Amino acid sequence: MQQKVSVQGILKDGGMGVLRKIKKVTGSSTTQHGPRYYSKSLFVLTGAAIGVGGVMLSFLGNPPNTGFCVSCFMENIAGSIGLHGNTRMQYLRPEIIGFVIGSFLMAVYKKKYKASGGSSPLLRYLVGILLIVGCAVFMGCPIKMVLRIAAGDLTAWIGVGGLAAGVYIGIRFLASGFSLGKPTQLPDANTLLMPALMALLLAALFWKPVFISLSSKGSGAQYAPAYLSLLAGLGVGALAQRTGFCITGGFARLFERGPRETALFPKSTGHAIGIGSFFLFALLASILTGQFSLGWHGQPSSNESHVWNFLGMVIVGFGSVLIRGCPFRQLIRAGQGDTDAGASVLGMLTGAALVQNWGLAGNAEGTPYEGKVAVLFGLCALFIIGLLYRNRGESFAPGVRAELD
Repeated sequence: MQQKVSVQGILKDGGMGVLRKIKKVTGSSTTQHGPRYYSKSLFVLTGAAIGVGGVMLSFLGNPPNTGFCVSCFMENIAGSIGLHGNTRMQYLRPEIIGFVIGSFLMAVYKKKYKASGGSSPLLRYLVGILLIVGCAVFMGCPIKMVLRIAAGDLTAWIGVGGLAAGVYIGIRFLASGFSLGKPTQLPDANTLLMPALMALLLAALFWKPVFISLSSKGSGAQYAPAYLSLLAGLGVGALAQRTGFCITGGFARLFERGPRETALFPKSTGHAIGIGSFFLFALLASILTGQFSLGWHGQPSSNESHVWNFLGMVIVGFGSVLIRGCPFRQLIRAGQGDTDAGASVLGMLTGAALVQNWGLAGNAEGTPYEGKVAVLFGLCALFIIGLLYRNRGESFAPGVRAELD
């Protein structure tokens, strides 16, 4: 009798194992890696919110094809608090504030707020600077890149190629054992700096103290109603925290897993769905609002400096893989308690100031000489970082592959 029960138990366990594998492939699993945690509809909603929200904010006053742009908006914020003197790039963008606070509120609500850090913060600060340099040369972050494509800007496809190449290079370094170290758990008070900083900027936006500068002309003077921008940022920040949405993360999973394997990992599938939803909803919104204009020449926030635009986005893709997330993802992670991401965000703010003070950003005429030098320096710096932080003899450093699962 005992032997019979044992055999039945083995059969039952084996059957359940087979069922679990079937459910994992078909997407019907109910584990934390299944649809209850990585809901496909939630990824669709996240992409739709970013796409429609970005297009509508441009329609309501933001610069063309710049409903959401982390690098452009960080440059605006840097100018508004006095870190650079370009009077055309000064505004406290509520969208950036909303991303961080929305992520913070969602993380607290879902009990996902976790204070962690200590994984090479100064190096992440440097990479944060380089990310903004690359974005500024391309004239937009990965989010804006998709918005430009959805509005008919064919030159933005150059950025897609550069971003993909950069991510692929970064994945090769990860496969060679690259790691910036393992973060440790910290007291919660360490992580409140970034949400508190954004709350202060929000107060300054509505209070308008004398030490805050606001543009009266140029792109800094083009903005949608502040409360709508804030609401859009809060919603997108909350959804992105819930899903882990990241454009470079989607590319990374594709290159690391491959098309077939990607389909078997719910979060990887979700990233593909989210990016696809983002593009399709942005395209539809652009057409419906009359902002779609298919062409190669004369597009907003574009130029003919294709080689440097490509290389600028190589920096963004490469650097984003090394610090586990694009500029947008760094803001979301900073909001949910990651102080390493917070260091990257402060680096991004510094980079935004340097881009304007040193004249590195691309413009309608092309990429300035200083910007070309900065791109070459940035690429060299990332390769040096990648080589110095490899753990020889390891394929993927411990904990790195988990970030792709």
